[in-house]
Amino acid sequence: MKLSVWARRQGIGSKTAWRMGKDGKMPVAVEQLPIGTVIAHAEERQPGGVALHARVSSADQKADLDRQLARLTEWALAQRLPIVDAVKEVGSGMNGHRKGLLRLLRDPKVGVIPVEHRDRLMRAKKALEALHE
Repeated sequence: MKLSVWARRQGIGSKTAWRMGKDGKMPVAVEQLPIGTVIAHAEERQPGGVALHARVSSADQKADLDRQLARLTEWALAQRLPIVDAVKEVGSGMNGHRKGLLRLLRDPKVGVIPVEHRDRLMRAKKALEALHE
């Protein structure tokens, strides 16, 4: 791919990427074509799939799990994203115990974990900390 495209994907300016290439500090192989165009030989990353996460806080709300999962599935299909996994959990949002969420976070096939409500992940910090232990 062109160096400018690679730089944009990395969130840096094309001039900065050009300087990095000139100084030999590029994290990927680069070459300059005879016409002057600089090409970065970076592998195209395949975007990860979608893992759906539905959670309710108590057992009497279990019926809401299926409805949440149905709406998340509908959204993923409308976005044309591949669904690789789906997790339904019943548990309080206060304690942060998320075995299903931890499994999704560890899965290398998962690129995105959409949730219906932001508060479903509010205590996910504890799950992320447990992931790094």
